[in-house]
Amino acid sequence: MPRESRDVVFVDGVRTPFGKAGSLYAETRADDLVVDCVRELLRRHPELPPERVDDVAIAATTQTGDQGLTIGRTVALLSGLPRSVPGYAIDRMCAGAMTAVTTTAAGIAFGAYDVTIAGGVEHMGHHPMGEGVDPNPRFLAEQLVDPEALIMGNTAENLHDRFPEITKERADAFAVASQQRVAQAYADGVIQPMLVPVAARSSELGWGLATADEPPRPDTTLEGLSGLKTPFRPHGRVTPGNAAGLNDGATACLLASADAAQELGLPVAMRLVGYAFAGVDPEVMGVGPVPSTEKALARTGLSIDDIGAFEINEAFAVQVLAFLDHFGIADDDPRVNPYGGAIALGHPLASSGVRLMIHLAKTFADRPDIRYGITTMCVGLGMGGTVIWENPHFTGGDK
Repeated sequence: MPRESRDVVFVDGVRTPFGKAGSLYAETRADDLVVDCVRELLRRHPELPPERVDDVAIAATTQTGDQGLTIGRTVALLSGLPRSVPGYAIDRMCAGAMTAVTTTAAGIAFGAYDVTIAGGVEHMGHHPMGEGVDPNPRFLAEQLVDPEALIMGNTAENLHDRFPEITKERADAFAVASQQRVAQAYADGVIQPMLVPVAARSSELGWGLATADEPPRPDTTLEGLSGLKTPFRPHGRVTPGNAAGLNDGATACLLASADAAQELGLPVAMRLVGYAFAGVDPEVMGVGPVPSTEKALARTGLSIDDIGAFEINEAFAVQVLAFLDHFGIADDDPRVNPYGGAIALGHPLASSGVRLMIHLAKTFADRPDIRYGITTMCVGLGMGGTVIWENPHFTGGDK
């Protein structure tokens, strides 16, 4: 007989401080970064018996070396979870952790799970983007995909071409604002509780404790960004200043059915409303969040006007600005990335989806006047992903 779907809730999420690729975590294993996150979740929630975790889904874009060997299962074992707890690996490039959440959430809604752990990791210092890939020659021989689609920076330049109103100056201004918002969030003590300290070793300095993100540049100015080189195209508009960097880091979160959360006494930070993924031309992959958001809104019966908080991954400033322009949202709208984003914090590919969720959960906790929020991101090879969440603390208001 047909099953009724169950409500899915986001209980809690944590992440490591993000490092520059090959710097802070040069001598730290990728799987150990995720293990630190999972152990911290279990430490923060002693009310959760470890044996009640039904599955562990961990994403990585480059699934080899210390990011291989079915990383979800290895992380479950290394984290001290009972051997009865299974695990698996996921790859949807930048939306890996987001897909780990939506996939296990679907299992919860269906009744296959009560509690899951979902997250992602990317150690770009150990595994540069594209390491070991062998694109099928048919992509080029049959002109299925422009070669530029395989270089994310080129796709961002293509977006500037498609939307000439998104100038380099606008992109730089958005990037400066991201840096300022992150600096303010650190000053206000917003970011620190999201982080799990990581013991990291350097051959030069020995052991130390990573307690803050490495990439932010709080002194960034428009003048400073204006002189940066454009590595993807002569006289281009995409620079290291208005794009996310190459980073190392990990995230993990707890998901549960609403019934299981109530039974176990787990807090509820967000309720899942719906989600969608969509494909676009790979050459302009950054526009992916537009159709995925439209699709998610249509499926949930909501409109963009119902959304009171946006967490948009800042792979490139132009990609965020294209989204904002499409939906008629101002560049400096306070609903968008209030604590800054990936341009300042970093974007360790497959881990970033849960980082967005952690930020949105904080906004929900602080803003009971907001009912709905979204986490959305562009995805390599021409995709977008969007998840819509409801604020359990909502007390009434316009949105």
